Amino acid sequence: MLTKKSSPLAPFWEGCLEEDLTKWRKHVRCTAEQPTCSRWPRTGALLEELFARRHVSICSCRTNTIQPPVSSMLETLTRSPTLMGRFTIAAKHHISIAEIYESELVDIEKAIAHYEQAADYYKGEESNSSANKCLLKVGAYCAQLEQYQKAIEIYEQVGANTMDNPLLKYSAKEYFFKASLCHFIVDELNAKIAVEKYEEMFPAFSDSRECKLLKKLLDAHEEQNSEGFTEAVKEFDSISRLDQWHTTLLLRIKKTIAGDEGDLK
Repeated sequence: MLTKKSSPLAPFWEGCLEEDLTKWRKHVRCTAEQPTCSRWPRTGALLEELFARRHVSICSCRTNTIQPPVSSMLETLTRSPTLMGRFTIAAKHHISIAEIYESELVDIEKAIAHYEQAADYYKGEESNSSANKCLLKVGAYCAQLEQYQKAIEIYEQVGANTMDNPLLKYSAKEYFFKASLCHFIVDELNAKIAVEKYEEMFPAFSDSRECKLLKKLLDAHEEQNSEGFTEAVKEFDSISRLDQWHTTLLLRIKKTIAGDEGDLK
């Protein structure tokens, strides 16, 4: 039986209620006795045990609803690998915790914090591609939460990091496009200045469909032409499908046009 003293993860249990520990021990015994719980990691290794919470939620045993609180995992997740200098493993832990906050606990602010920490660890290991993936998650959520300046800084940073990479440079136009949309929501003049800056930084951006769309939208917005704005979006969407994130930001921009009904139909 697992106890606070015998467990190799003593910090893992700190802050847990005795009732939770009892249920958790019951689950461990159950998974050990019932081979049908095949999704449970049986190796006993440290890292598998750290992810016990996620496996419990999909386990087929009778205690499949019992989950140790995320808060009780954080200290171990952030302490053990970093003390050993294993920052890539620590980054993966933070991503897993961020995903739990995204999908199960629906706490986007905490998800953002863990993605940012993961990005910092990846940067320390010079894993720039992995760091950029985490930062893009942060940028997307910041824009949804109307934290536009932070989103702009992230998209500009990732765009600048990728535009000189032969394998990734074609993605830079998408990041500058997203940064421009965030600028556009804040202020039309800011968006115009930003588009000019991105064209100067990355000449290929000028010929992209994203840049051409932005210029059409800026013209329509300046003229307070709601129909022209909608037509430009529809024309772009007929060739390159816009996802929910883009659609949300475009609707926010369109609502700033006087007399607009707030849709893109």
